[in-house]
Amino acid sequence: MALSSTSSNQKSFKYDVFLSFRGVDTRRTFVDRLYGSLKQLSIPTFRDNEEFEKGKQIDELFKAIEESKLFIIVFSKNYASSSWCLKELEKIMECQRKIEHIAYPIYYDVDLSEIRKQIGEVGGAFSKHSNEEVGKWEEAVEEAGHLVGWDMRNREEAEVINEIVEQILLKLRPIYLSNDENLIGMEPRMLDLESSLGLGWNNDVRMIGIVGMGGIGKTTLARAIFDKVSFHFEGKSFVENIREVSRVSGMRWLQKQVLLDIFKDEDMDVSSVHDGKHMMKMRLPGKKVLVVLDDVDNADQLEALAGATNWFKGGSRIIITTRDKQVLTAHRVNMIHNVSFLSDEEAICLFSRHAFGRSIPIQGYEGLSKKVVNYAAGLPLTIKVLGSFLRGKEEFLWMDALTRLETIPSQETLKKLELSYISLEDDHKEIFLDVACFMKGLQKEDAIRILESCGLHAIYGLTVLEQKSLISISNQRLSMHDRIEELGRNIVRRSHPREPNKHSRLWIREEIEDMLSRNAGTDATTCIRLEQVELSPEIVMKGLGNLQKLRVLLLSEIDDDYFGTHRKFDQVKQYFPNALQFLSWEGYPVLSLPQAFKANNLVGLELPSSRITKLWESGERKVLKKLRFLDLSFSKLRTLNLDMTPNLERLNLNRCYDLRELQAPAGSLEKLVYLNLIGCSRFRSFSFIKQLEPLELQLLSLPKLDVIVESLGKFPRYSRDNLPKLQFTCFYLEKHPPSTENGQKSVSLNLQPCTKLESVSGSICGLKHLRELTFHGCIPEVPNDLDQLQCLEKLSLLSTHITRLPDSICMLKHLRSFKLESCRLLEELPKDLGQLECLEKLSLLSTGIRRLPDSIYMLRRLRSLKVRSCLLLEEVPDDIGQIACLEKLNLLSARIRCLPDSICMLKHLKSLELESCVLLEKLPEDLGKLECLEKLILTKCISLEHIPNSICKMKRLRYLDLPFCNQVEKLPEELGSLECLEELNIKHREQEPIRRELLSSDDLEAVNTLKAILPDYYIKTIWLCI
Repeated sequence: MALSSTSSNQKSFKYDVFLSFRGVDTRRTFVDRLYGSLKQLSIPTFRDNEEFEKGKQIDELFKAIEESKLFIIVFSKNYASSSWCLKELEKIMECQRKIEHIAYPIYYDVDLSEIRKQIGEVGGAFSKHSNEEVGKWEEAVEEAGHLVGWDMRNREEAEVINEIVEQILLKLRPIYLSNDENLIGMEPRMLDLESSLGLGWNNDVRMIGIVGMGGIGKTTLARAIFDKVSFHFEGKSFVENIREVSRVSGMRWLQKQVLLDIFKDEDMDVSSVHDGKHMMKMRLPGKKVLVVLDDVDNADQLEALAGATNWFKGGSRIIITTRDKQVLTAHRVNMIHNVSFLSDEEAICLFSRHAFGRSIPIQGYEGLSKKVVNYAAGLPLTIKVLGSFLRGKEEFLWMDALTRLETIPSQETLKKLELSYISLEDDHKEIFLDVACFMKGLQKEDAIRILESCGLHAIYGLTVLEQKSLISISNQRLSMHDRIEELGRNIVRRSHPREPNKHSRLWIREEIEDMLSRNAGTDATTCIRLEQVELSPEIVMKGLGNLQKLRVLLLSEIDDDYFGTHRKFDQVKQYFPNALQFLSWEGYPVLSLPQAFKANNLVGLELPSSRITKLWESGERKVLKKLRFLDLSFSKLRTLNLDMTPNLERLNLNRCYDLRELQAPAGSLEKLVYLNLIGCSRFRSFSFIKQLEPLELQLLSLPKLDVIVESLGKFPRYSRDNLPKLQFTCFYLEKHPPSTENGQKSVSLNLQPCTKLESVSGSICGLKHLRELTFHGCIPEVPNDLDQLQCLEKLSLLSTHITRLPDSICMLKHLRSFKLESCRLLEELPKDLGQLECLEKLSLLSTGIRRLPDSIYMLRRLRSLKVRSCLLLEEVPDDIGQIACLEKLNLLSARIRCLPDSICMLKHLKSLELESCVLLEKLPEDLGKLECLEKLILTKCISLEHIPNSICKMKRLRYLDLPFCNQVEKLPEELGSLECLEELNIKHREQEPIRRELLSSDDLEAVNTLKAILPDYYIKTIWLCI
């Protein structure tokens, strides 16, 4: 983990800079200008006065030296003739030997050799001193002469002053940052942002976006980076809170602020927004500037303040913070940083700063602090608010506050977060409230079906919420920060806080059961999500019937113990509100839908794992005209008449083991786009599947078809030319259809695990639009004419018996992903593999290959190379360092003995994993040049003898895994300098901890510091046995 939390141990200084000079030589010229430049940047600088009463003030002078971080020594012709200057220098060099001080010499009008050897005028000056201190002064001058500094001769004074100031700022910035003890977790985020800024080596104009939900630290990050790098620019402006200021004062006022900050012209006047744009376009190209536009919420604001890159001089940088990613996209901002939540460790540290004024909780408050941090869920705003609120309060007040937060959220936090909600369109507000109240955690696909059933434009709406940082989508599931969820639920509850039956959405079981048991439902309730209901069936069904405007009902995990027997339940008079648009009841315990249920508005019906055998009782023919989504998976369904669902788009009958017949008259499935018949093993009316030739192929436009059958020897002919996605599972399939013209528009074909398949006809290669092709557990060889699949982007060969790959694979010019897994008979890859110019991912798992082809260096777009458990692989190509875009390299269990030195050229590599490379003896000494590396895994490299010292230069390294590297005798001396390190694992042997003497003193100091500042529950990120 980063050691930012130890910043309080750093020595604080009264002055940043101490100037030592001979006044008669330089005071009125160079020193005055240097001092003025430092003062302009508000750098505390001590400039001695030579009018001190020397005997009386020498102690104060020495104290000023001790209280200064940096020293600038201006050597001039007469410097050594002043005993006052020499005493200063002696004291400066004494402090310089301490780690917290740095001295810089400036050779104003003397030669470097004169200072080092004390010859010429410098030597003559020393001859004038006769006291016993001369020897010490000579040593001090000689020592200073060997420090790195600036030679003023033959150089422009202004140029040298700029260099000096820049160097001083570079040295002071880490101090300024570490002195702000509340900038917890900022260092790694700032490093990423600095990388995008590209300072010093790129002269283009860059606009960089910082995106995140309210209170996550966007402004804090922008301010920290602004303070750190603004000295690089000729002008700077930090415009805060644009969202609010633009509404109160207008854009004209903000334009004037930018111009005033940069040009310091108090008389400047901006008469209109148009005038402001014109002034900015005319004047800004004259200065390299840094501008931060904070809390932007619409594109018009950017158009007025930073309309285009050609408004600015080369090298300028514009940083924009916003909650809405779309604002950046609309303004063509391509470099976008998403601010992540704080880790548990960072959150504890930040909370402790505000609650206790230190890095860790005080004794006795560790558990309570952890509860508060868990509630905040990594949101800095909430952590700061609660930390400040609880500071100084007694333990019982903490416990009361935590109990209160469970039902009444922090209003200060909600007020800031609600700004994002207020800015939403009305229909997007509805979607937001639905997600907050009952959709968090749902699959995105499921949420879309529910929302679309209610007439909402779900895909666009969810995209808007994601762009505004109100939701996130991870692994195709909807996610929402706990405090954002709390905001949405609070909005629903606050109009009638004590009357749940008047809320539009209900999700708390106790409130729902109370409402149903009292039959107190109202027309206000439109959505209910209920799990594990404990009421009798009579009460439940009667209560539901009373909710006349209920549009969404989600029931799950209904326990038969509470509903009684199925027979009893069947006897209950059943009610479903006719307004229902989406009904989902997992384990629905009745054989059919209620007779009184008209279902005229029903768009989505999901009854998975239910007892239903048919939709309606015998003789009933209710046409569900609006039904688009039907899921009866894992049910007792026996037969289904699809003539009653003319607008059906998705049909899921996954593992309906009792299903025997589907009635699908011609024309009944014109809108079907998804069909899942996996596991319908008793399905004997295969005429439906065989109708895929005359029916599905003429009437369907399936983007996906999942089918499982057990006794089919030949794949049914499919003649529809727009069946894009097909996954076919059949253990006895022997032949693929020979037709080459029927599926030309297919984009994905997955044959798994057709273990009896003897061959794949060349027909597959006739699928001109195929983008994804997977063979799983089938085919002994790959077709030779695979190069005909010119649109193929993803090729996967899993658990096959292939022994070779055809050279034609190398002609797949659009292939982006190539996976070979458990193809143990395959011993080599095509030598021209490097011709796959679009390849981004290459994954080789458990193959028999012995080496990678030399041409691999030509894969210029390759980002991920995984060669795992290829136990015969003995070497890595020497030119691997030329794969410029490589970010991940995994060589698990390879038999390599060393890595080529060129690997150090992989400037974008983020992850290097060499686990169980048991023959690996050494790593390149320049491995530290991998400046972007975040993860280095060397687990069980039992032959490795040495860890290069250069890894301590990996400023972004977060994970370092070195367990069971038994031959390593010593760790790098500066291991403690890895500022971003979060996890360290140096376990030595299974039963024997690593010996203390294998760690350097610096390592031990850093480790002890870590252990000292981390409470017990926090040690989980450090695997360290010493």
